[in-house]
Amino acid sequence: MPKGPGRIFSREFKVAAVQRILAGEKVQALAGELGVSRQLLYKWWNHYERGGPEALRRTGRPRQAWAPPPESPAAKPAKPPGAPERIAELERKIGQQALELDFFEQALRHVKAPLPPNDGIGARASSPSSRR
Repeated sequence: MPKGPGRIFSREFKVAAVQRILAGEKVQALAGELGVSRQLLYKWWNHYERGGPEALRRTGRPRQAWAPPPESPAAKPAKPPGAPERIAELERKIGQQALELDFFEQALRHVKAPLPPNDGIGARASSPSSRR
């Protein structure tokens, strides 16, 4: 018996409905009175029994919290402890990666380099034949 999709119920509404069920009211009658489905009432009841009123929060993405305007640049917090050590560690890691990139670039140039010229037809092979 839902009246339409997208209805939003407050936590207080849900708690009041669950408390009426716990007081002994019939779920079918309560669903008709409130204009919600029995399944939804049972869902609220189940959440309430598992986590109390806090478990009856709204589903979906929470609203964006209000944030005060940024403070002046002079009031910036100090760097957390251990930040200089972490920065130094990351800089070492970047240096190591730069060395590895240089190595692989040089190896790629070596692989792509042209082969030495052949001495012509009938010239001796660069490696012995594998006759058995």
